[in-house]
Amino acid sequence: MSKLTVIEGSAAPLPIENLDTDQIMPKQFLRIIDKVGLSAGLLYDLRFDEHGDPIDSCVLNRQEYKSARILIGGSNFGCGSSREHAVWGLQQYGFEAVIAPSFAEIFYSNAMNNRLLLVQLDREAVDVLLRESVKAPKSELKIDLEAQTVTSNASGKTFNFPLGVRHKRMVIEGMDTIDLTCTQLAGIEIFEKRHFERYPWAAVM
Repeated sequence: MSKLTVIEGSAAPLPIENLDTDQIMPKQFLRIIDKVGLSAGLLYDLRFDEHGDPIDSCVLNRQEYKSARILIGGSNFGCGSSREHAVWGLQQYGFEAVIAPSFAEIFYSNAMNNRLLLVQLDREAVDVLLRESVKAPKSELKIDLEAQTVTSNASGKTFNFPLGVRHKRMVIEGMDTIDLTCTQLAGIEIFEKRHFERYPWAAVM
């Protein structure tokens, strides 16, 4: 998998506090045996009314945000159940990153494990980016993973964001937790050999 060091694109504003995974991916779209088709269910109850007609006021139904690759959300984004489908749906819809003041812990791990970048910025920075995305919907943001910065083309402002070494490597190199573990395989095999030499009775026959 090719390295991912920069994400560039316009952003869609969705400043909803405590947006949970049941809202991001409603339960009726979980009855699948693979990941295909989840984009249709993304934020379904916000995008469509009870008759299945698009709600014009929803940001994802507005033409100026159709090509957005970055979503700007509210605090505690992704709270609720641990359904991984919420991450897959966001990705299938076209989002490569979500910017918010904070994220639910399980959602954060699920996202990073699937190469959906989550960028945590302080509330003031998020509010700046939200205002710009409303005022100039086509303006782009540049997220530099290596430098850990978000730069607004509209204002030229740059914001730094935290990113742990492990998650940074996972997103840049396209690794999940299994891939990451396999990079330590040589050390694991050495440990295993020494362990069973010391405790031969523990070896599985």
